[in-house]
Amino acid sequence: MKKIAQIHKALSDETRLRIIALLLVRRELCVCDVMAVLDLPQSTASRHLAYMRNSGLVNSRRVGVWMHYALLDEDTLVASVLGMLREQLADDGRAKEDRQKLIAHLAAKQTDTCG
Repeated sequence: MKKIAQIHKALSDETRLRIIALLLVRRELCVCDVMAVLDLPQSTASRHLAYMRNSGLVNSRRVGVWMHYALLDEDTLVASVLGMLREQLADDGRAKEDRQKLIAHLAAKQTDTCG
């Protein structure tokens, strides 16, 4: 029950839901991509991503100085929650705007690296 509560607490924040919506588009994103698309300072983006990592929603890996985050959907509870969110966020206006910004941002990036 504790894990269920922790996941729901992590999803109770609009910024974290917006990040999840971005990760549903692209399985892994660098913190710099989240910062650019959601117009967040690095500390805010990193804090939300760390909260989601500690809740079991995402995992992380370091690439140079940047952290990359990916959905952790091999857990059946997390996979179920993400499936529900995928459906609910599909028609959300803010999530659609963020998806369009993400696609444009990734297309404009010169490389897969941040900096």
